[in-house]
Amino acid sequence: MFTGIIETLGSVQKIEQENNNVHISIKSTITSELKIDQSVAHNGVCLTVVAIEDDIYTVTAIQETLDKTNLYTLKIGDSINLERAMKLGNRLDGHIVQGHVDQTATCIGKNSQNGSHIFTFNYDLSKNNITIEKGSITINGVSLTVVNSQRDSFSVAIIPYTIENTTFQDIQINNTVNLEFDVIGKYVARLIQQ
Repeated sequence: MFTGIIETLGSVQKIEQENNNVHISIKSTITSELKIDQSVAHNGVCLTVVAIEDDIYTVTAIQETLDKTNLYTLKIGDSINLERAMKLGNRLDGHIVQGHVDQTATCIGKNSQNGSHIFTFNYDLSKNNITIEKGSITINGVSLTVVNSQRDSFSVAIIPYTIENTTFQDIQINNTVNLEFDVIGKYVARLIQQ
């Protein structure tokens, strides 16, 4: 379980294909605090640490993960949002995030507005996910509030701190991002469909 509050950025050091799996090695300031078998969210995708060497650790993404996330777009040198699983008893500063990406979206708008930044994303409605005005959404692992919720798109307002400390600084028009919709909203939507 995660909160969507990014701890730090990592840097992709190595990408290695093995059959349908991809091993991703990441350099990070939190590597020394990690252990084998630990869950870490990478751009919102929960992956297990499988190896650690000095300040670099490795995780493995299977085909299912690669098909449903933007991890397949990673290149050596790319930055990646990192968050370790939350500790029981800590404050829940973001919202409940499972680290299970529901689908991807495309950035279709990026505007500055007097100190904040508005990003707009379009997503495929056939996956039956929805956003609601002022509801929670996780984009590349970042817990955010939906503004301007539309049928197949939505926007989020980003403060300068979030731009500077997450991969939002790298997101451009037409980039693909990972979305995890609000878990409570997903259960409510499922109940209404039945």
